[in-house]
Amino acid sequence: MNSPERWISDEDLEKLRELSRIARGDIIKMTTLAASGHPGGSMSSIDIYLALFSFARVKPNEPCWPARDRIVISHGHTSPGVYAALGRLGFFDIDEAIATFRLAGSRFEGHVERCVPGVEWSTGNLGQGLSAGCGFAVAGRIRGEDYHVFVAMSDAEQAKGQVAEARRFAHKYGFTNITVVVDYNERQISGKTYEVMPVNIKEGYASDGWRVIETNGHDLKALRNALDEAVSDGYPTAIIARTVMGKGVSFMEGNEEYHGRPLKTDEYKKAILELGVEDDLDKYKALRSRFASELKVSPRHKAYESCSETVILKPGVPRTYVAGSQVETRQAFGNALIDLAEAQGGGKPLIAVFDCDLAESVRTLEFAKRFPANFFQAGVQEHTTATIAGAASIQGVASFFVDFGVFGVDETYNQHRLNDINHTNLKVVVTHCGLNVGEDGKTHHCIDYVGVFRNLYGFRVIVPADANQTDRATRFIASTPGNFLLAVGRSKLPVITDEAGREVFAGNYVFQYGKAEVLRAGRDAAIFTMGSIVHKAISAWERLRDIGVNVMVVNVSCPLEVDENVLEEAAKTGRIITYEDHNVNTGLGASVSQAIAERGYNVRIKRLGIGGYGASGSFEDLYRMAGLDEVSLVEAVMKLLGG
Repeated sequence: MNSPERWISDEDLEKLRELSRIARGDIIKMTTLAASGHPGGSMSSIDIYLALFSFARVKPNEPCWPARDRIVISHGHTSPGVYAALGRLGFFDIDEAIATFRLAGSRFEGHVERCVPGVEWSTGNLGQGLSAGCGFAVAGRIRGEDYHVFVAMSDAEQAKGQVAEARRFAHKYGFTNITVVVDYNERQISGKTYEVMPVNIKEGYASDGWRVIETNGHDLKALRNALDEAVSDGYPTAIIARTVMGKGVSFMEGNEEYHGRPLKTDEYKKAILELGVEDDLDKYKALRSRFASELKVSPRHKAYESCSETVILKPGVPRTYVAGSQVETRQAFGNALIDLAEAQGGGKPLIAVFDCDLAESVRTLEFAKRFPANFFQAGVQEHTTATIAGAASIQGVASFFVDFGVFGVDETYNQHRLNDINHTNLKVVVTHCGLNVGEDGKTHHCIDYVGVFRNLYGFRVIVPADANQTDRATRFIASTPGNFLLAVGRSKLPVITDEAGREVFAGNYVFQYGKAEVLRAGRDAAIFTMGSIVHKAISAWERLRDIGVNVMVVNVSCPLEVDENVLEEAAKTGRIITYEDHNVNTGLGASVSQAIAERGYNVRIKRLGIGGYGASGSFEDLYRMAGLDEVSLVEAVMKLLGG
């Protein structure tokens, strides 16, 4: 099974054995110098890392080589071991890693980061690494690239449900090019893994269709042979590598105390002596001091997307939904998605669409029928799917994660936070948002989609007003790099028109992020609204007009970025009402209120939105109960006017 591309010669094994001893010294030095870090697990994993990065098809002098194998470190807290292995193998200067570990501004952070050569995915939240590996495998298949994906993991994180989700996904889609290596040291923060939370790791992988190989995680030859067998056996394979926490230093071995505690001065001296490495900590202290001065001026972690490949799709030709029609915005998204795939040409679009057992409801079913090779059905496994989609998006594939709002926003917030940290190019599209969901009831009313994603620095949020704006917004996010959340409702909505009855978001209209549209002019007050109730604001405008009240109606499809020009114009009325199918405290009203306060406008403001969890019933009834129907909006305007 010896592969010329992936192999470690017996001669090189001898060199790695010596590097293993030296690297353990590096781990001790960097954690002692930083007075923080995780030395114990790093020392149990170091032989795995040396074997992985020596065996895999990678080039230390060309870490972004397109044909490289992908290596994901799931237990990112073992960063000292990762840095020691990569530095000693020539990916970067090991002295910098030791001297600047956990130093503010350094790329060698406490958990592995993608700005470090050789690191493919920033991790820290345990249990997500295998999902990221599946995302890399998805991208490789769509792009027709022949690389292997290795995922290094801890034993304790195998208790996470997301790991099992990822195992099943890999087996279902036949990703035989994925190999997991589990550092089985039987220790975690709180003690022995089999006492903290028993997990049958071997049977878990086997029951999900994986092949399992058991080996000695400190025997480099055994590790090499296990890796060679794994990449050649035609299965997704898990290597359970039995190791010892703190391996190499007698008083650390098997002691979970050193999971996350650096050594004290006397312990450091003993460890260095046992390892037989040079005690040059003073040299690194001096280097750290020098680097600290430099990093205050110029941090070294800005080159974040070093190995990213971002795909920008051709937008295709927009569809127009005619005035007078009632169209689901989710259907407009589904139609645009098909158009996007067809617009790329060649029959093999670089698109991956991920679904969680909701294809018919979120309107991706037709895409699945037409482009089955680009559609991935993960079942009721939202956590792994969110991470898979994010990871695929940095490997040259346009990724769409499509779900209900409560699952795609609320349930997977942690996964999207890590996607955001990884600077992904993910398009999250969620349907069934707001009270517009209706009869499904409060567990399925996603009423916080803006508020939740407000916390993620790299995500932009779009809440379109009708089918035409949804169509163009979908094409916009596909042809624009970066992370987006596109949120729509469930019901059919009327096409938004101007006073002459013409479609507002058709013809020459081009979607621009952050731009608001004045749908109706007015001088007495301004209504700022978004999404599924924009048409209700227009209906309220008509009622107010009939009684001689002249209000402005503004559509804000990008609620995290209030259009300054429109806000300035609206502020001249002296009265603004925000009107949204969203939690009243965290959505559009919060954004507009903040913008008014920051600019010092002398404006009276009233926020209308959802003040509590809704009931189960028709969305029209739910709007009335929440004070979001047209009558309630008219009353709010009149009260604000003092009438």
